[in-house]
Amino acid sequence: MLRLMTLCFAAGLLACAVGCKSETASAPATPAGSGEEEHGHSHGEGPNGGVVADWGGGKYHVEFTVDHDAKESTVYILGGDAKSPEPIAAETVLLSIQEPAFQVDMKASPLEGEADGKSSRFVGTHDNLGIVREFAGTISGEVDGTPFAGDFQEEAHDHEHGHEH
Repeated sequence: MLRLMTLCFAAGLLACAVGCKSETASAPATPAGSGEEEHGHSHGEGPNGGVVADWGGGKYHVEFTVDHDAKESTVYILGGDAKSPEPIAAETVLLSIQEPAFQVDMKASPLEGEADGKSSRFVGTHDNLGIVREFAGTISGEVDGTPFAGDFQEEAHDHEHGHEH
C-alpha cells in the first residue's frame, strides 16, 4: 500500500511539474492577422535603422527604433515590402516590452505628406527606454477594425544606437 501511495504521489508531482511548465510556455491567444508563422521572428534592419517584424501575415510590417538618450521609441508601420511607409487610421499603437516589463502608448506622429488622420509613424516615451539594452516585445494595434500584433527582438551589433553593449 505504501508503494502504491508513493507511486501516486510521484505521478502527481510529475503531472504538476509538467502542467506548470506548459502553462508558462504557452502563448496567449493571438489577434486576427497574426498567426504563429508571422510571430517570433524579425526581418532584419529596417529603413529607419530599427528592427522589422511582420504585422499581419505580410500585409504590414512594423519597425521598432529607440533613442536611449531621449528615452523615446518610434514605431514605423511599413507595407508588405517592409520598406515603404504604410499610413494607417489609428491614433495609437501599443508597445509592450518584455524585460523590464512595461508598456507605452505610441501616439501618431504623421510623416510629412501623410494626411486624412493617417500615420505611419508612432512615438512614445518611457523612462525604461533609457536603459541601454536589446529590447524584445510586441507591437499591437488595430487597422480597419482588425487587431494586429507583431513580435520583435533587437539583436546586438556594433553600430547600434551609437553606443556599445
